[in-house]
Amino acid sequence: MATSSLAATNTTGSGSGSISTIHPDIIETHVLSRLDASALASTSCVSSQLHSLIASNESLWTNICNSTWPSTDIPRLRHVISSFPNGPRSFFSDSFTNPDIAASSSPVNLDCPSGLISAVDIYYQHKPVLSKAVLTESFDTSPFRVDLLDPKDSVPTGVGQPVNEDLSRELGERLTLSWILIDPIGRRAMNLSSYKPLTVERRSLSTGEVHVRYGWVFNAGEKGSTTECVRCGISVTCEGSQNQSGEMHVTKVSLELEDMYGKQLSGKDSLVILRKGMAGKRGNVKGREEEGKRRNEDYREMRREKILSEVKKHQGRIDTLYMAFGALIFASLGLVVSRIFMSLFL
Repeated sequence: MATSSLAATNTTGSGSGSISTIHPDIIETHVLSRLDASALASTSCVSSQLHSLIASNESLWTNICNSTWPSTDIPRLRHVISSFPNGPRSFFSDSFTNPDIAASSSPVNLDCPSGLISAVDIYYQHKPVLSKAVLTESFDTSPFRVDLLDPKDSVPTGVGQPVNEDLSRELGERLTLSWILIDPIGRRAMNLSSYKPLTVERRSLSTGEVHVRYGWVFNAGEKGSTTECVRCGISVTCEGSQNQSGEMHVTKVSLELEDMYGKQLSGKDSLVILRKGMAGKRGNVKGREEEGKRRNEDYREMRREKILSEVKKHQGRIDTLYMAFGALIFASLGLVVSRIFMSLFL
């Protein structure tokens, strides 16, 4: 409603109804500070004055980033985000849009420092459960994996242990997750999560362990290659506590990259794809959940077809070997029989 009102006052262009008659401090304090990112984007299109106010207001975008992703509200990340081309506004645009890899992405320079920061936020029914930032300094591991929590750490959710499959699924579906990967050297970022779960699985009846999976799929390599599609899989494990309350705790949160056969990629291969993703094009911010599920379903279908194709190839080779082996046995038997007949009649 505030946006519509501003648009109406600006149409006059002058006089008491013009937006230019309102002091910028009043607009920033009483209007812009109350708008979310989508409303700000719309408001910035109303006039050049509003666009200038919104685009240049770093504290405004800093507050939006921190309220949207509490994991970014630490001194080190604030410093990194402020170094982006347009500061926190650029960071928000990178992290809020859907990432992809453009076919024309330039070669990735792996000689530069490879440290990447993960800023992760988990919510249960829009209430924060976990917010944490970790630095990955080495990509020499094979297979590549980022673990957000130490093995002995756990984070309470404030939710009771589910007693059946339906409640376990409901628990998982109410957990939303954001995993922003930040390149402090290239000053780019991207969100690797589907926000809402792709799958929810109950794995233990005794502890009520629930395994929730999020992720994002890139078209990363040449058609027909093992990295034609790569899935950035994010796994969250929740388990019941040992005390009488039975409260569920988040015990594991991890990120790994998988190729078309479901094989984990190495650190070097993962770094190439992640850097290409940061440099690639960005899609519409709307429908991330639906787009994430669609990409995941396409990936699973392509993976199934690829595996079946390989099975058929191997089966064809085995059939050929069986036929060759059978022919060899038949020829050998024929030779033996012929020698027996020759010995009998000679």
